[in-house]
Amino acid sequence: MPSPRTRETALKPGALPARATSRAWARLAELRGPGVPPRALDARGLAALAANPGCGRRAVLDGAGVDKAALAEALGAPAAFGQSQFAFMRGNAFEARVKADGGAELLGLAHTRLDPGAEPPQEGRVPDLSAVGPEGRTARTALALREATQAGTWTLLDHPMLALEVAGSPVHLEPDAVVVHPDGSWTVVEIKSFPVLDGSADPAKVGAAARQSAVYVLALEDVAARLDPAPRVRHRVLLVCPKDFSNLPTASAVDVRKQRAVTARQLTRLTRVEDIADALPEGVCFSPELSPEELTAAVEAVPATYAPECLAACELAFHCRTRSRERGAVTALGRSVRADLGGLSTVEDVLAAAHGEAGDPDDPAVAALRRAAALRAEALEAAGREAVCR
Repeated sequence: MPSPRTRETALKPGALPARATSRAWARLAELRGPGVPPRALDARGLAALAANPGCGRRAVLDGAGVDKAALAEALGAPAAFGQSQFAFMRGNAFEARVKADGGAELLGLAHTRLDPGAEPPQEGRVPDLSAVGPEGRTARTALALREATQAGTWTLLDHPMLALEVAGSPVHLEPDAVVVHPDGSWTVVEIKSFPVLDGSADPAKVGAAARQSAVYVLALEDVAARLDPAPRVRHRVLLVCPKDFSNLPTASAVDVRKQRAVTARQLTRLTRVEDIADALPEGVCFSPELSPEELTAAVEAVPATYAPECLAACELAFHCRTRSRERGAVTALGRSVRADLGGLSTVEDVLAAAHGEAGDPDDPAVAALRRAAALRAEALEAAGREAVCR
């Protein structure tokens, strides 16, 4: 669970890679609007962004640091998800409980679930990771990881700061914790407030936690790659949750190799944010101070790829769903349906193909639609005859 302070840091001009120009940074600032500070990216947002890499709208809005929740509110389509203040406080209280006494209980869970053959933790080390600014904290984390690896003892890094390059720009990420094992390997720890009831948790929530942890694993691997020899970053993360209806922690090892591979592949496919921004018309701005009409025109200037899964991951999902339905886009029916329909991109095209009014008869999708339409007609005719006989 996040602590009350900001866990992730926004991009800063000084943190941009050398190839990113000041003009590109200025362009991204223009997209936010005069005086509007950038909103920080986080691992949850990166996991959602990687899950829909074809959406240029989300890529440019997240890359420019636009507050999508405020934008959705201004468009009249506010997001319907988020964490209540009560849940936020409960989560922070549970995290503090798990990390109490120098993380003794957390290290014990790591030993039991991940490394039972190692020496049990006696007095684990918890290094001080404080530093000035996200870059300073990232450097301090890298140093602490190197020292802990060489020490060969159980070490808990509380809220370390990691960096990951996304679409050409660095994003600073802060996992709940990282555990360094006596053999020098590293494990990401994710602490969640949803309960484990009778030994099982909500699969959807566990899946979301796994995707988020996979982003941290990728960032941790970047740190490990700069050390010689490179420590092993474990692909089983430690997911810590309350047991049943108590505040007692329980943990399970979650294998995130699949999520890590998918996230890594899709992040590398993301178009560079400044390339998308350069393709936009001059004057496009997403400031919440603009009128709904101006904001609608600005948002529509960026191509989007809507899918029902966006409803659980993107603040603009309701706006994009409405627009997708207005255009009759088949993506509103889900990615699997869209894949089955091949080159048929609108509901109008699908109906025309099914009724024999358009489409190539040799196209498997068209042939399947026409066969389905014929079967439906036969079923309705048979039902009509049965009704008449009665």
